[in-house]
Amino acid sequence: QGENLLYCFEVAPTQPALTQVTQCRTEGSTRGLAAVPRLALDVMACEVLRVLQLTDTALVPVSYLVPRKSVQEFHEDLFPDCTGTLPATNAQGWWAGDSQQVGRVSLHPARRPTETFTSPIIAGTGPTSTGHTDGDTGHADGDQTSGYSSPSSLASPSSAATSLSASTGPSSGFASSPSQKSLQSILGPSSRFRHTQGRVLHRDHHVTNLRGLSLTTPGECDGFCANHQRVALPLLSAGGQIAVLELSKPGRLPDVAVPTVQNGTAVADLTWDPFDPRRLAVAGEDARIRLWRIPEGGLQETLQEPEAILQGHTEKIYSIRFHPMASDLLVSSSYDMTVRIWDLSAGREVLCLQGHTDQIFSMAWSPDGKKLATVSKDGRIRLYEPRRSSQPQQEGPGPEGGRGARLVWVCGGDYLLVSGFDSRSERRILLYRAQALSEGPLSVLGLDVAPSTLLPFYDEDTSVVFLTGKGDTRVFLYEVTPEPPYFLECNSFTSNEPHKGFVFLPKTVCEVREVEFA
Repeated sequence: QGENLLYCFEVAPTQPALTQVTQCRTEGSTRGLAAVPRLALDVMACEVLRVLQLTDTALVPVSYLVPRKSVQEFHEDLFPDCTGTLPATNAQGWWAGDSQQVGRVSLHPARRPTETFTSPIIAGTGPTSTGHTDGDTGHADGDQTSGYSSPSSLASPSSAATSLSASTGPSSGFASSPSQKSLQSILGPSSRFRHTQGRVLHRDHHVTNLRGLSLTTPGECDGFCANHQRVALPLLSAGGQIAVLELSKPGRLPDVAVPTVQNGTAVADLTWDPFDPRRLAVAGEDARIRLWRIPEGGLQETLQEPEAILQGHTEKIYSIRFHPMASDLLVSSSYDMTVRIWDLSAGREVLCLQGHTDQIFSMAWSPDGKKLATVSKDGRIRLYEPRRSSQPQQEGPGPEGGRGARLVWVCGGDYLLVSGFDSRSERRILLYRAQALSEGPLSVLGLDVAPSTLLPFYDEDTSVVFLTGKGDTRVFLYEVTPEPPYFLECNSFTSNEPHKGFVFLPKTVCEVREVEFA
């Protein structure tokens, strides 16, 4: 009660005893629920369950359909005979020891007794058909104008098994009925990617026996970074050492120390150049940015001399980001409350962006590279056009809580998704129109209460955003759409142990034959 999620599980006497089939998000909060009797189901539309949800102001029917290629015929495997409505005995008979069972009746429309259940909210017995009952019409016209069909229809094996498990993936032979619109307007749409499955790859792909990792990188840093060839991991040892591991050589690392990059000072953030897989930029706590060149084939010996050192910030750096379009362009934010843009080919600062009054939690280039968005502890989101001005072009209200925030551009660069906290430390995601930050968020979705900031990763091809925090075991997935309800929930992924960091690889490494998209 009070929730707006409806879960459907299949129960089996063997392990796993409970298997989730589907979950459906309802528009209003539940005040009460009741299942409609089986005799009232629209069997010709393969409706196996109908629940009535009581909200503050309405009674809402939620229908579960099993997709079948043919909806013209009666499917015996889905609808075994059910208990009828005539008593088996009377009270005196029961006291006297009579234990007869209520007679079972067929759900087949043609074989039914004429006394059936009628109701204005039940399919097929609306105002137009109150004069007759299902039994009279045979209800086998198959035009499917009756029956609510739910977006959370059960995907079922196409074989004649009574299982409703969604193991076969998305519903193949799903026939959508004209009345689909009516239920979609009640329940809202569901994501095309709601059946996404997160899967841990085989141990042959893992890199194990990692030792002495630094787990204390600042909240503005992802903890480590990866490109399609290698990963860079900050180590705990003195001098800001960084291990660089080749992804082409998975397996157990030797017990002896691996060659490292000697950064010379503790690592605040690090990132790979998107256009040069051998160039690593490292921001240090000494307010300098060092550029390192990893030799072809990986580190064979300790690297001590950086390719270049960028100086200009007066205090510790929070985060650094390469430009998505232009080579040799890097942006950095710092405790000195400035954001600086660097030209790496010349090794100098080209612009200093002003306007922040507190800690800068996160910054992100727009996909077209024209704009830079930042979110700050002062509760503001700012949008810069660095080629035009060093002052923000737009400002808007950000998350209320000052514990941390991240932002990412979504929906082709027209919207900004911000993850942060509310004043009660609940983690939430907010969606803004990039052209109208001052109007505030279009939509706010509360997720859970946890201490770490949610790190968002956005896959622009599917418009799915992945969210998880350091120390979490769960990764939330939502499809982001530019029209209400804006966030469509997909299957979340849960790992066995908490993550210390979480990074996505470039799209080019995905196994497209397996329909892997991240």
